[in-house]
Amino acid sequence: MSSPGEDGQTLEEKRRLARQMLLARKAARETPRPEIAPDGFSYEIFMQGDDPDLSEVLRFGEWAERVKTVAPNALDIPRASPAGPVAVFVGEREHPVINLSTYNYLGFAVHPQVVEAAKRALDVYGLGCGASPNGSGMILLHRELERKLVEFLGLPGYGASLFSAGYNVNTGTISALIRPGCHVVLDQAAHMSIVEGARLSGAQVHTFQHNDVDDLVRVLRRCRAETVRTLVCVEGAYSADGDFGRLADIVEAARAHRALVLADEAHSILLCGPGGRGVAAAQGVLEGIDLFVITFSKALGGIGGALLAREEITRYVDWYSRVRMFSCALDPAVTAGVLKSLELGAGPEGEARRRRLSENSDYLRLRLMGKVDFCASQSWILPVVYGSEKLTLSLCEHLLSAGLNGSVLQFPAVPKDRARLRLFVTSEHTREHLDRAADLLLEAAGKFGFRLA
Repeated sequence: MSSPGEDGQTLEEKRRLARQMLLARKAARETPRPEIAPDGFSYEIFMQGDDPDLSEVLRFGEWAERVKTVAPNALDIPRASPAGPVAVFVGEREHPVINLSTYNYLGFAVHPQVVEAAKRALDVYGLGCGASPNGSGMILLHRELERKLVEFLGLPGYGASLFSAGYNVNTGTISALIRPGCHVVLDQAAHMSIVEGARLSGAQVHTFQHNDVDDLVRVLRRCRAETVRTLVCVEGAYSADGDFGRLADIVEAARAHRALVLADEAHSILLCGPGGRGVAAAQGVLEGIDLFVITFSKALGGIGGALLAREEITRYVDWYSRVRMFSCALDPAVTAGVLKSLELGAGPEGEARRRRLSENSDYLRLRLMGKVDFCASQSWILPVVYGSEKLTLSLCEHLLSAGLNGSVLQFPAVPKDRARLRLFVTSEHTREHLDRAADLLLEAAGKFGFRLA
């Protein structure tokens, strides 16, 4: 007989309640509810409202609860396993699925040496730092990580500014260095953290067509960038389309107009370029990037991020980035884990994993080529376009039930008719994983009407 848990229920009682819940959900699904069909979802439905009762918030909550009865595996399904190539999600039933929704690209989030390094830091420093990095939150591990990041890039005279969230690197850096009266010029596909950083700065915000250097030059001329501080913001690898930024051409255009360049290499650091130093290094313009942004949540397997720039710039950002100054410092365990990931990624193991990542990405791309639209993907991100965002919930429900999980991207991140399922390939996927994923995806593409051939 099972003994009661902390909530006073025995294991048998918990199982009985779980069975009752499953039966109730099954009965609810068998009752037609056309007004809440998952095909009716659109992100903007609940974006409007200004009444004091927060009516759109309440309507969204009611809608989300009702959707669970027709698509119980489509929204907010928790994972009960590490972020590996196969993961266990707990919805109506607990079952392993091929996981193409994680950007743990090199598998370092679960690497034994990385996990052990994090455990040792917990023993020394405890769970959190307990203060802002500008207060007493800075620990020796932070200084070591700053130093190792600069050494990794190989840029003398550079410094690093650490942030406890990758999103905050862009919002905090841009708003610290750019002010009203300045200009920020964004690639149209720039990440929302870049967009919000530009808005926070109070500067005039402009966009140019994605990766279109001629259009960038037209915008820079219109801004008269030579006479006022102007920041051009681009990315190394764009997660919406899976393509690479034309950083060499963009740096050249920006220099001709005395504009600064911020390059976000969140999805490319440690994954390409000489020694894993990213797209800018691969294109020979690493020294031409004024503000080099990375996150720790992708190839490095942790959370947080960093700005790398001339030491005088990072020192200034340390003190004038409000999201950094008024946030707790990066926690010790993650800091130690990221340090170990960086060490592994810069060495022979990193080279081997990058090679597998490239081979796996090319293999899956070939399996899908000509059969689905995966944009202009050149990287380990394969965005399979399924079109209308109204398909999102039913498509996700179908795929997860069949044994595949991907990452949905839809409006406002992409146009309404270009909703897509992003497939994040990792070095740890096997050919068997990728073959099965391709089969499941192509079956779904035929069922939901987005297969090309």
